Amino acid sequence: MNDSDKPLSAARPPEGAKAPLGGSAAHAVASVGAPLLPGSTLGVLGGGQLGRMFVHQAQAMGYFTAVLDADPTSPAGLVSHHHIQTGYEDPKGLAELARLSDAVTTEFENVPAAALATLAALRPVSPAASAVAVAQDRAQEKAHFVACGVPCAPYAVIETAAQLAAVAPDLLPGILKTARMGYDGKGQVRVKTAAELAAAWASVGSVPCVLEKMLPLALECSVIVARGADGATVHLPVQRNLHRDGILAVTEVYEQNMPPALIQQAVAAAISIANGLRYVGVLCVEFFVLQDGSLVVNEIAPRPHNSGHYSQNACDVSQFELQVRTMAGLPLVQPRQHSAAVMLNLLGDLWFAQGDAEQTPPWAAVLALPGAHLHLYGKREAKRGRKMGHLNITAATPETARATALKAAALLGIAPF
Repeated sequence: MNDSDKPLSAARPPEGAKAPLGGSAAHAVASVGAPLLPGSTLGVLGGGQLGRMFVHQAQAMGYFTAVLDADPTSPAGLVSHHHIQTGYEDPKGLAELARLSDAVTTEFENVPAAALATLAALRPVSPAASAVAVAQDRAQEKAHFVACGVPCAPYAVIETAAQLAAVAPDLLPGILKTARMGYDGKGQVRVKTAAELAAAWASVGSVPCVLEKMLPLALECSVIVARGADGATVHLPVQRNLHRDGILAVTEVYEQNMPPALIQQAVAAAISIANGLRYVGVLCVEFFVLQDGSLVVNEIAPRPHNSGHYSQNACDVSQFELQVRTMAGLPLVQPRQHSAAVMLNLLGDLWFAQGDAEQTPPWAAVLALPGAHLHLYGKREAKRGRKMGHLNITAATPETARATALKAAALLGIAPF
């Protein structure tokens, strides 16, 4: 689908024309530290739902947008002013994205870091390729946590048969994770013995892996941090998360969703990690809270995150506005949460709640609930396990938010929590 074939969600600049402050003029402004103001064009590598929500926010703030994604029906591409339909490493596609855009970001961590480096020679890119490269490799990621003084689970890097044989027995039972290309529980195998570990490493093709000691978890949480090029940082409230089958299912955010000391520790650790990377952009840091009350970092995502979606309706500044602000060099203001919130992830399974025949979930009944905010991602086909959208529930009190979210879950066929 070419630009001319896509539905318009906002006013499109004339074909071949730049928006005000576009092109070399805006790039020159950005290079001397002045912000890119509305009317500039913001580019994004990746056309998934995170890119879509970034595009919507950027457009609401008066920016034009350009998306690079090979899929003609990508959620972000369908709503962007410009959609470049090439692969992430295509030289012509990258050159076109640089031509159209005054600054570029990414919407998921497995965009080739080399593509970001290529773009960075032409336009401001955030986050930097160096930061994304750390998030792409669990071994580098763990080493960065250690360097920042942030506790993580005991681990061993396994890249060779010798390293496999040298794994300390006290790391078992553990979880073997591929060093690269793992998310939403993919590329992970639980192992109890050395024999199971050897078999698991073989099953993933003997690629570089990290073995993490399995720890007694009490709960999971995450922190969204935004860091500007000037080093200024702000953060969203700490998010308490529930995962099912390795995929985020529920996020709860309200006062006293976690002990205050843990909240302070999580925020401080997340800011330390961002500062250590000299990060520019929105970063999610995921943590485990152990049964003894201690906190260990799990992983980072160099982008907005599923657990931060509640901010669209419960905060005065969402994670996507923070992404626009960091990318454009605008001032960062500390977000304020004005409503208790519960977010429910909406997977494709909900479309098959009555069997193999696809049926539309009961949106009208869900939207009759007070404080229900539906966000669907514009994906053309529902599939089991596929993220199709999310539902934010906001209320004046945590008790009301939880009660309403449980009603919504019952209507949709989501297990209670």
